[in-house]
Amino acid sequence: MTVYFIGAGPGAADLITVRGAKLLAASPVCLYAGSLVPRELLAECPPGARLVDTARLDLDAITGELVRAHRDGHDVARLHSGDPAVFSAVAEQMRRLDAAGVPYEVVPGVPAFAAAAAALKRELTVPTVGQTVILTRIAEQATAMPPGEDLATLGRSGALIVLHLAVRYADRVVAELTPHYGADCPAAVVAMASRPDEIVLRGTLADIAEAVTAAGITRTAVIIVGRTLAATQFRDSHLYSPERDRHTC
Repeated sequence: MTVYFIGAGPGAADLITVRGAKLLAASPVCLYAGSLVPRELLAECPPGARLVDTARLDLDAITGELVRAHRDGHDVARLHSGDPAVFSAVAEQMRRLDAAGVPYEVVPGVPAFAAAAAALKRELTVPTVGQTVILTRIAEQATAMPPGEDLATLGRSGALIVLHLAVRYADRVVAELTPHYGADCPAAVVAMASRPDEIVLRGTLADIAEAVTAAGITRTAVIIVGRTLAATQFRDSHLYSPERDRHTC
């Protein structure tokens, strides 16, 4: 049988993909991150499904559940918030399933940064302003960052930067990015993106940390910094230009 690593999306239950929802409805075992995955999604599981909240389980216990379900002949829906490709801790689970000879598939989901951009009603890549997006985090209370991936180094590019797992340390983020982006650089924080309790803060590096403190945001949020957040003067994309030769498309 198969373990399906399914991106549950950023928070709203209806932002899971059609494929993910179908697999969830067909899997008699579901492991989910209880603190992040919307409870409404569990209603899609088949009647009598074994539901396992992994919030308090370590990697060994999670792997044991996956291997046990496989040996019992059950498909498993392993729900992760957002998209499994980014900051999901899926890699170590897949490594252990490889060692155990358990097959698995990965089903992408809507990542948090995409939901945040939707909440802000912004395209993160704007012609002549910014065409690069950096997804990163900081190392506070987490695995150390690899050499060369600190904010001071990444900030030298001037590219739009999206920070996960960093909202508790907004002051530090501001201090490290301001020398490269300037205090007037647009910044935003989106917490609980796509959920009914979504919070959207807009500002600049000069005031965004203060806004985060005032709003009491401490988790489930992304920080976005970059000029494209407020860009209004830019050339139209070549994609729809009347000068483009569409016969070669």
